[in-house]
Amino acid sequence: MMIVAFFRGFCFDVEATERNITLLRRRSKYAGEMPETKPSLDPVELSAYFAFTEVSSLIRHAVEQQLMQAGQLSYVQFQILARLGDSPRGSQRMTDLADGVVYSRSGLTHQAGLLEKAGLVTRAPSVDDERSVTLTITHAGRSVLADVFPGHIEVLKTLFFAPLSHQDVGALAESLTAVRDHLRATPPRSAAPRRRKTDR
Repeated sequence: MMIVAFFRGFCFDVEATERNITLLRRRSKYAGEMPETKPSLDPVELSAYFAFTEVSSLIRHAVEQQLMQAGQLSYVQFQILARLGDSPRGSQRMTDLADGVVYSRSGLTHQAGLLEKAGLVTRAPSVDDERSVTLTITHAGRSVLADVFPGHIEVLKTLFFAPLSHQDVGALAESLTAVRDHLRATPPRSAAPRRRKTDR
């Protein structure tokens, strides 16, 4: 069961977007008078950027409300459970989860503790590396996912996909996948060597 919980509201204020674009154009104009030429965005790039950020915020707000009402879950907690639910064994290392949901390790540890306290996940030393911690979804966790999924899908279909044709969705998925792959080309934080404490 694949889960896509990226965004969730397709309705942005065009006038607000145009005001932001105008403001950035003015700043770009003044920057152009400086001795050094600075990078700038053209009108199409600006429009795409502002639309993307506003749609992302609107969808996330609607999704967060639905998740809290249906399952008493935060957005991050839902992402954690969804990724664990999609894993073949229902488990993932905490470092991999942190990279996957783009969340700090300390923040993820806190969220995992709340989920464990609620009986939705368990934590244990990793089989492959005892220094790592593995998170595993429980039956109760899967039950909560089953409760929130219908409403979650309804929010996405109503707010995000409704104004788009099937062809639009395909083009959007292709574009976002290209951007995601470009961003993910950078090695994840878990690949970086950990700093060792040294005696002073």
